[in-house]
Parts: sequence; C-alpha cells; structure tokens
Amino acid sequence: MSDLDRAIAQLRACRPIPEPQVRELCYKARELLIEEGNVVGVDAPVTVRIHTIPALRLALMNGLQICGDIHGQFHDLMELFRVGGDVPETNYLFMGDFVDRGFYSLESFLLLLCLKVRYPDRITLIRGNHESRQITTVYGFYDECLRKYGSANVWRYCCEVFDYLALGALVMGASNTLGTSTSTSTNESGTQLTEEEEIEIEILNSAGDVMSRIPRSMAASSDNHETVNSSPLSETSRGAPARSGPVGTGATSDSLGSVGNPGGAVLCVHGGLSPLVETVDKIRLLDRKQEVPHEGPMCDLLWSDPDEIEGWGLSPRGAGFLFGADIVKLFNHRNNLSLIARAHQLVMEGFKEMFDASIVTVWSAPNYCYRCGNVAAILELTEDGSNGGYIPRANGDVNRTGDLLGPVAAGGQISGPGRRYRVFEAAPQDSRGMPAKKPVADYFL
Repeated sequence: MSDLDRAIAQLRACRPIPEPQVRELCYKARELLIEEGNVVGVDAPVTVRIHTIPALRLALMNGLQICGDIHGQFHDLMELFRVGGDVPETNYLFMGDFVDRGFYSLESFLLLLCLKVRYPDRITLIRGNHESRQITTVYGFYDECLRKYGSANVWRYCCEVFDYLALGALVMGASNTLGTSTSTSTNESGTQLTEEEEIEIEILNSAGDVMSRIPRSMAASSDNHETVNSSPLSETSRGAPARSGPVGTGATSDSLGSVGNPGGAVLCVHGGLSPLVETVDKIRLLDRKQEVPHEGPMCDLLWSDPDEIEGWGLSPRGAGFLFGADIVKLFNHRNNLSLIARAHQLVMEGFKEMFDASIVTVWSAPNYCYRCGNVAAILELTEDGSNGGYIPRANGDVNRTGDLLGPVAAGGQISGPGRRYRVFEAAPQDSRGMPAKKPVADYFL
C-alpha cells in the first residue's frame, strides 16, 4: 500500500493525516490542478460496478455523479459515496463548498484531494465561494485547522490549493434519456394501447428504489400535468402556472420541457452566471489563480443565484448577482448548452429545477448545519454510448441559425439530458461519534 492509499484509509476513518503529509499532498494537487483549464472538460462515461453474486457476476452501469455543497459534513460525505458509488468505480464532479460550517471540513477536503491525486480522471473538483481565505476565517475552517494542528500552516496549504481549483466544468456526451417505460392509454373504441415513453427524469431514494419517473412527453406537455403529484415549486418566467411535478423537478402545466439546445453540453458552476460573461470561452480566459475577488466575473460565477426576475438584479448576499430565466435561456442558446448545473443554495428537497429545466440547483449536505432537516441529492448523467450528445459549435451567435426556442417554435420538443436524482438523508447518528467542536454560531444560511 502506497503512502497515498494509507492516507486515504486514515481519512476515511475521519482521522487527520500528519502536517508534512498534508504539505506534500497539497503540492501534488497543485501540480495536477495547474494543468486543468478554468473550465474542465468532462465526459459522461459509463462506469461499471461489479457485484459478486453466487455463480453470477452482475455489472451495474452508473454515470457521472454531480454533487453540490458538502460543507465539512464528513459522515454525510461517506453516505454520499455509499449512495452514489465509491471512487474509482464511479466518476464524481463536486461543485465546490467543501469546507466551513461542518465539524469535519479538514477531513472532508483532504479526502477529496487525496482521491483527486490518486484517481485524477475519476473525480473533478471545482471552486466554491467558501474556498476562500476571507470566508474560511469567518465560517470555521481556519479555526478547525488551528485547533487540530496547533498552527495555521495546514490552512495556508489548503488555501493555496483553492487558488488552483477550476471555475467550472463542461460535461459532454450525456444521454438524452434514461431508458423507456411502458404506459397504457385507451383509444376511441375503448381498446387499451401500450406505448413506450422515453424517461427524462428519474428520482431514486438512498436504497436505489425508484420514487418517481417522468417521461419526456409529460415534462414537455401541458396535457399530462394532472397525473403527477403536486409540489411547492418556483414559478417560471412566464408567470405563475399551476405546479405539477414531483418535488424538485419544477415541472409546470405550461412547461416546454428542457429549454436548451438539443444534444448540448451541461455547464457546471458553483454559483451562477455573470453579466460580464456571455460565453464559456470568456470563463476560460479568466485568471483564476488568486483569492476570490470582491467583484467581477470570477466573483459572480461563485456567488450569483437564479431568481424569479427578468434580467439581472442585485444579490442580497452582497456579492454576485441575481439572474432570471431570460438570462439563462439566452446563455444556454449562445453556448449550445442543454442545462446548467449549480449548487450554492440550500434546497430542502435536495434539488430544484427552474426555468423550464434549463438550470438545476443540486444540494448534497443533508440536514445542513446539523439542524435544517433537509435531504440531499446527487445528479447522475449517463452516457449516450457514442459520446455524440455534444455537438461542437462555436460559442456566440456567429453563423447560428434558428431562434431561441429552436424546435419548440416549430411544434417539436427540445431534448435535454436524461437526469437521475439520487436523494438521501443524513448519515445515522450512531455513525458520527462525537463532534470535534461545539456547534457554530447561528450564521445566516
């Protein structure tokens, strides 16, 4: 067993590794991360988990698991790996905010860093607004490092790694469907007809049982909305339509389905969009190797939030902006995106799709701050088999044909990626042991 494997085993047991080993780990991580661009290209590969059954070896196919905020909740991170599959058998993309507020930020971040160095092609880490010197001195990570190591050296090593984390990821080759389901309808003569419908959204619980399936026709049609359970979801940019989808899906009675570009890529960022960034290429040109600025495009990508407004608005966070459905759909159209996945905001149901499923918030810290009572979720995207889900096209509107809604305007349906949400609760209390510190003060959530 190598030193790195031993460090992974020690961190999985929620025990910090020695300071010299942290320094070496952070140095290796910086060497690895400096080779990545501001926007990391990630395929949606099919990964295989082999389960041994008497006289049978069964292969289960998994896709890319996209995760939101972790916030130092180490035992819930272990629950996440149990639900989504372990590294390296499963590919992961974490959208930032690994530290602060939780009791075990150090062990959580160092474990993810070890896995990144050990399996660089199997795990992708992008930067959140809490991966910052200023924020971590206020919300707990600095104090935790000081308490566990007796000095701020480890905090400084980690902050240097923060500066090298990518600002986003572009997922290519995601399948448009998750499979098919059989539905029954009746014709005029009363004869039952059996039809197969493509599944656009599937929601699983922590045991892998299917809680809900939404066919693409149902997500895009106004005629089927009464057949799905109602839930308290946000309005779309077209007013306040009747809500119809299962919790988190944002399906509405007049939804056009996944309003993006057919076969487009999925952009993953921590926060959201910026008025100074019209194309993904502009993100690639930023100088990311610095402390998060107080304003500007890099700040906006880590701090902004979608909201039920038109255009841009001031953010109550004091950094970044609020942006509406029109901004998201225009950005997706310009950049040939089918979906934007982001984190940054607590979602009680674990995930929340907005603006006709053109953007989704994924939250992966259950029972946030050990008192919010929310569930968490992982977004899984599967491969289309040919890596043909992404159509290369220049960013911007040069030589672009068609209007913003594409085939919808001609009466067709827009195909977004098939989305599987794995919803899970906090790890059992008896698996946690005693916390490493007293509960933090009531910071705003």
